[in-house]
Order: sequence, then structure tokens, then C-alpha cells
Amino acid sequence: MAGLVRPDATPAERAKHRDTYLTHLDCAAERAAAAGIDILIEPINGRDMPGYLLSTQAEAHAVVREVGASNLKVQLDLYHCQIVEGDLTATLRRDLPTGRVGHLQIAGVPDRGELDRGELDVHHLFDVIDELGFDGWTGCEYNPRAGTSEGLRWLSDHRSHRGGGA
Repeated sequence: MAGLVRPDATPAERAKHRDTYLTHLDCAAERAAAAGIDILIEPINGRDMPGYLLSTQAEAHAVVREVGASNLKVQLDLYHCQIVEGDLTATLRRDLPTGRVGHLQIAGVPDRGELDRGELDVHHLFDVIDELGFDGWTGCEYNPRAGTSEGLRWLSDHRSHRGGGA
């Protein structure tokens, strides 16, 4: 976790916080690499977590480039990204081919529920992800309306939409 920065932090204090974060990531990535483990960092929207150090994909990708560890990746959470940046199709097309995205995460926007309502077109997004050849994992991090099993019904509907059956 990148941590929280006080709302009244000066640019110099914010820079110091970021430098400390990079130093810790560098150390953690080195130790994790010795064990064959990847580390993920995640930008989080300021509505859900005010003051979080990383809120955009560009910030997270800059951190990964600066640290320079091959096992340090970005977790692209489409929920957070939509709230902060929008234009998910362009983001996927820009960032997935870089090899810096290690995991995708999804939830409905704006309520962090299932993907069968709200402003995300899950069918389109999954088609773009498939088109780009992403072979990593996609995780669900949302609050199901009626429990986990019922909350995964949208996935069966998605498979049916794509001709894959339920």
C-alpha cells in the first residue's frame, strides 16, 4: 500500500513520502524476487480513500519504471480507474501491452457491485482484454447484492453473451 498523505502536505512532504515509498518498494521487490514472487501496486480513487498517494495509472506505471524491478507490477483495478480517469478501453490498450500490468481487478461502477449494472460494459471490456492477449488473472472485488454465488450470476450471463454457455 502506498499510504495516505495529509491533505495539507506540501509538495516537498509529498515528494518525501513518495521517495520513501520507492525505497521500500525497491527493497521489497529485491526480497520478493529472491523467492520468485511478484509485487503489485494499486492506484486507488480518492473518493473511496481520500489522500491515497497513488490515484492514477500513470503514477503507478511511473513508480514501476523508476524502481525498475521486473517483478514489480501494477494492479489495474478497472473500478478505481473508471472513477479517476474513465476511458478504460484506451487505458487497457495503452497499459496491457507494456507488460507492467500483473493483475486486473473489476467491480461495478459507481456502487462497487456486480458488473451487470452501472456504467461499465463488461462484455466490451473483456473483449478488449482478450484482443490484447492478457494472460494474467482477473479478480472480482465487489460487494455482491445477495451473496457470493448469486453475485457471480453476471458471469454466466457474460459467457452466454459470448456464446460460451453458462
